[in-house]
Amino acid sequence: MNSTYTDPDGLPRCHWCSATDQYISYHDLEWGYPVADDVRLFEKICLEGFQSGLSWRTILAKRDNFRAAFDGFDFHRIATYTDADISRLLANAGIVRHRGKIEAVINNANRALALVQEAGSLAAFFWRYEARPETQVEPQTVSTTELSHTLSKALKKRGWKFVGPTTVYAFMQAMGLVNDHATDCAFRQKVADARVGFMRPGDEGKTP
Repeated sequence: MNSTYTDPDGLPRCHWCSATDQYISYHDLEWGYPVADDVRLFEKICLEGFQSGLSWRTILAKRDNFRAAFDGFDFHRIATYTDADISRLLANAGIVRHRGKIEAVINNANRALALVQEAGSLAAFFWRYEARPETQVEPQTVSTTELSHTLSKALKKRGWKFVGPTTVYAFMQAMGLVNDHATDCAFRQKVADARVGFMRPGDEGKTP
């Protein structure tokens, strides 16, 4: 399979975009661009957990419903959820109604609070696991890496759930910890440029 396909607009994109038109804007505007916002990071790792056993197409189509159901993925609020909230979520046909995954989000919200206390922010913790050029593999050839296994173990050690190495690598790809756009994708350089200008947590005050 070719690593890219060419859309009617003439731009080569990562081949996975060809599965549905829903993927185009997600790929062009979100996937791979570096993120340092804690709520966005928490949302993404939760949604990747929901994706386990499903397709990202399913989750992306329901993303707005997930955001509404989970208070915008504000982990401070989710950490206060009770059994009544679990029942509410299980009755919500607009999301994936999987008790284990719903309970994992609530558990992980509490673990996120602890991680902020430990590291200062979720971003400061996650960006410790940024892929370096010398450790990166050929784009879109693997579903896990040594770094994703390491991050998965670190999260599990801290009590996080639904954070296996495959889930974590998908999170890393999406949040810009690795630039996994195909080498001939028109958006690979855009992401590379964004990474150059990105102020990594802890680098405040430094010239990028």
